[in-house]
This record gives sequence, structure tokens and C-alpha cells, in this order.
Amino acid sequence: MALQMTMSRACGLAGSRPSKAHGHQAVPAARLAAPRLLPALAKDGHARASLVAKCENGGDEGQATSVKPSADFVTDEDFEEVVLKSPVPVLVDFWAPWCGPCRMIAPLIDELQMEYGDKIRCVKLNTDEDPSIATQYGIRSIPTVIVFKGGKKMDTVIGAVAKSTLQSTIERFVD
Repeated sequence: MALQMTMSRACGLAGSRPSKAHGHQAVPAARLAAPRLLPALAKDGHARASLVAKCENGGDEGQATSVKPSADFVTDEDFEEVVLKSPVPVLVDFWAPWCGPCRMIAPLIDELQMEYGDKIRCVKLNTDEDPSIATQYGIRSIPTVIVFKGGKKMDTVIGAVAKSTLQSTIERFVD
């Protein structure tokens, strides 16, 4: 069954930051076969798991649906507003497209955002494109995940870890 999908959110547009290096563009209501959708967007390193989403309208043939990423992208420019001023805890995934372990945990970050909903916000910061924040927080190895609450760094997890490790870290800061 072919689905019609609006890919603007999946590629980091409409509220998320797209990867500057990849020049993502919206593909409004493009007719795509679901089995081909995932591999085509997985190559850029950050849209993979966000495409495993439920159709908002039930996925009926001929109706447009949208695929939303679970975790948004953040840059040096909007880090303070998105992360430090957030009313909920924020999990920041410091990653790079060339990093294999980063690609391994990316789907976990998206799953955590879907599972925790409004209790936490998950964002991703590409350290190659936006190095200032990574330098400020002493990121020397990626992937590194930092949990912020009330504008303060609360905990850090370094490396490709199990989902349960990330969950137990989050649980300590979710109200």
C-alpha cells in the first residue's frame, strides 16, 4: 500500500533544524512506498527512527499523512531557548553523521521522546555543524547524552548504551 506523506517534519523542517550539510527539502504529499521510505532517509544519519511513526489519519489510501520525528534538532543559536529555558527536562544527544555509535542510539532517543511524551524533550545537536555548545560542555567523545533540568546540566551518559540505561537516567529527573 502506498502512503502519501508530508516529509517536511521528517527532514527537520517545520520546527526542527535540518542538517545544513544535507540541504533537506520538504517533499509535500509525495507518493512513497513505505518499505523504501526508511532506507532512503536513513543514509543521512539522523532521520531514521523518526520515520517509524503512526499515520495520523489512519493511513487511508489517497489521504495525506505526516511523519514526525520524535526528537527535534537544536543548534548553537537556539540551544539556550530550547534546552536551558525549557519547562521540562531536556535530553540532548550530541552526535555526528559519521559516528557509527551515534547512529546506533539515534532510534533510542526518538523512542524515548515518543514514550515520555510531554514529560521530557529530546533534542539532537550535530557537533560537526554546531561545535560551540559541545565545546562549552566539554564533549570529547560522541555519542554523549546530557540531561538538563531547570537550565542546569544534571547527568551525562557517554557512548552507545542500552535503552534501559537512558531510561533510568531520565527517570531520575522526570516529575
